[in-house]
Amino acid sequence: MTGLIVNKVESVQHTEGFKETAFMSNLRIKVKQGKSIAESFLSNLLSFSEHLKSSAKGKDSDTADIVKSDSRLIFVQPEIGEARLKRLADICQRSDKYLLINLPQASELPEDNKIISWNLKRIFDWLAAFVILICLSPVMLALAAIIAGTSSGSVFFHQWRVGENGKLFRIIKFRTMISDADKLHHLVMTGQTGLHKCEDDPRITPVGRWMRKYSLDELPQLFNVLRGEMSIVGPRPWALYDALRISGDGKRRLNSLPGVTGAWQVSARSTMLDLDAVTECDLSYLRNWSLWSDLKILLMTVPKVLSGFGAF
Repeated sequence: MTGLIVNKVESVQHTEGFKETAFMSNLRIKVKQGKSIAESFLSNLLSFSEHLKSSAKGKDSDTADIVKSDSRLIFVQPEIGEARLKRLADICQRSDKYLLINLPQASELPEDNKIISWNLKRIFDWLAAFVILICLSPVMLALAAIIAGTSSGSVFFHQWRVGENGKLFRIIKFRTMISDADKLHHLVMTGQTGLHKCEDDPRITPVGRWMRKYSLDELPQLFNVLRGEMSIVGPRPWALYDALRISGDGKRRLNSLPGVTGAWQVSARSTMLDLDAVTECDLSYLRNWSLWSDLKILLMTVPKVLSGFGAF
């Protein structure tokens, strides 16, 4: 594959690292050093202005590079950070292009090692997703009405996730949290070292908590399956804030096609949140993949969902 490689990282990284807390901290230090409050405020205000100018230039450069590129594939390094990845993904979506994260090569991918079986799996994915969506459409319409009637905001939740070969895609779920919950994400998850999941997350609505217990919020992911972005069975579709924290060579796991259900969901789910453990669970699934293993996971999924196993 060929495509544009976005590599102008340094200037944007510095601007995105500038936070109000650092601004206030710097102000207090200067006051202690004997400067007047007025002098300190003016100095920091000028510094903040320069950061804004630099940040604007970085954003304009990103947009210009992507829009002007003849390639539809835009490659980036994961080190550029979550905020810039989201912005680039939004730009690519508006420009009818695809954003891909550069990842270590993975030898475990079944689509490379078991081509015939994998193609059969993909045919099953599309047929199963189509049939399930038709059969459950009354249920999904009812859920949409309940969400709309009990909390303000969109019925659906969209979020950038890492898909096959590191390509970013927008996952579709029923909304289970308050509006603009993403803006509070890092505040709620402060100190969380594993997957960013919290049992007592205050952003979850009462209806959303019930839907999560039985995985009803994940039904719209069947549309992702029809679009070829996901499989019925596969590794967990990692959110950017989790994917970027996978260590070293473990990032090769992000090359795989994610699934609606998978080995982690039926064996541990929210009872196992350690990043390395979840990554190894996914890699083990990929190394030992077969149509039979997918069938076993599907058969295990039904009782796990009905029991609310490991859900929050």
